[in-house]
Parts: sequence; C-alpha cells; structure tokens
Amino acid sequence: MAPVIDFHFHAGLYHEFHPWVLDWMRTEIEDPETFVNSVLTPEGVVRYLRENGVDCAVALAEISPITTGVLSNEAVFELCQQVDCLIPFCSINPFLVADLAGELERYVTEMGFRGLKLYPTYHHFYANSNRIYPLYAKAQELGIPVMVHTGSSIFKGARLKYGDPLYMDDVAVDFPGLTLLMVHSGRGFWYDRAYFLAKLHANMYMEIAGLPPQKLLDYFPELERVADKVIFGSDWPGMPHIGRNIEIIRGLPLKDETKEKILGGNAARILGIE
Repeated sequence: MAPVIDFHFHAGLYHEFHPWVLDWMRTEIEDPETFVNSVLTPEGVVRYLRENGVDCAVALAEISPITTGVLSNEAVFELCQQVDCLIPFCSINPFLVADLAGELERYVTEMGFRGLKLYPTYHHFYANSNRIYPLYAKAQELGIPVMVHTGSSIFKGARLKYGDPLYMDDVAVDFPGLTLLMVHSGRGFWYDRAYFLAKLHANMYMEIAGLPPQKLLDYFPELERVADKVIFGSDWPGMPHIGRNIEIIRGLPLKDETKEKILGGNAARILGIE
C-alpha cells in the first residue's frame, strides 16, 4: 500500500501571520495559538500526523508579507531537520530576490529543499511571466517539482486574476521536464481548466488542498480519468481535520486504486519515495 502523503502543510507559527488569517482560522479552530503551538514541535508534528493517518507531509515556507505573512525558509528547514516525516519546500518571492535561480539553487543544493511553491495571487504575478522563467529553468535542471497557487483566496491583498491555471499552459509547454502542481486545482472559478490541463499535459498535476473532499466529484465528475494526476493536501492549519478528510476520500465512489493514488501514490512518485 502506498504511503499517505499530505502535500500541503504550512509549518508556521500563528504569530507569523496577519490578523485576518487568524480570524479565518478561528472558523475551524477555537484557539489557533494553543492548537498550532501544540503541533509544531518535533514530537507534536509526528504525533499529529500519525493520529491523522498521515505518513509524511510537504512542509511549506511562505514569503507573502502583504497578504498572509512570512514563514521563512530557514524556519521550515530547522523544523524539517528535526522531523524525518516532513519534506521541505521553499518559497521565493520574485519581488524580494534579485537572483531567483541562484536563490533556488542555494536552497536545494545547500539546504536540501525538495521543491518550490509559488504564490501568484499573493505576490501579484502571472505564472507565465518572463520574470519567473529563470526559476522554472533552474527547477527543471535540479529535478524538483514546483507548486503554483491557483484559484481563489479570501485574504486581504490577494489578486484573483493571477490565479487562473491557464497561464501555466505556457510553462508546461516551455518546460516539459518540469513537474507542475496546480495548487487548489483552480478553486472556485477554474476547476474545468485545471482538469483539462492535467489531462492535456503529462507534467501537470491537480493538487486538491482546501477543497471539500465530499465535493470532489461535483467539481470533477470524471476524476477517475485523471487518477494518476491528482494529489491530496490538507492546507493545514487552515484545514485541521486531516484524518476526517482522508476518510471522506476513502468513502468516495472511486476505485480503490484511484483513492490510493490520490492519497499518496502519485505524491510518492513525484517525490521519489519508495
């Protein structure tokens, strides 16, 4: 059986986020401060993931000072050094760094980051912007996957026009050796585009963090046809009930093989996990 992998775990402390992010978290968590602090210790992360049936998780950094907050790459690196079941993905804000390719190479080769996440709606750029192409080229050279936030966001300062997954079509064509994940699968506006792009391009995947799992077949009625291209993620701590979401997916009217691929098989292949 394939491992269960959460591909979207924000390994950040509550005080590093803006107040409106905390307000949103309180719709799911009564006391975000206590909850997050109880989990984000080396022992707490392992216990929490195990209790929720997760074997490993992708730990995300985020450098989004105008929209959500800052969770430094260094903080994620430090936590992942102490927790074997966390896989670090770095964040690079293209407006705060001059040498994008050099910065990515340093994070990967010197610090061991295994992937990159980009936040177009929070940083205000289109995914096919020439400014970002050095990052894609370097990621393809290094053989690491790139996650790109697509779809909606409720946070102040976000610009939804940058979340259209169609802009990733250029990237998939220009970098055929680069693994691309459409984070949130075009949530809200563009489910059909995300599905079509995943079906069209061998190197594009649908990541489903932040989507109600019971609604997956409403959003993607032919999900079975792209069984090899769908990746589970929780968006923790915003979606704290990881185990419940996993059980809902296991209860969907899909083939057992498809559910195993979504919950970890596809992610394991991308991450090179046996």
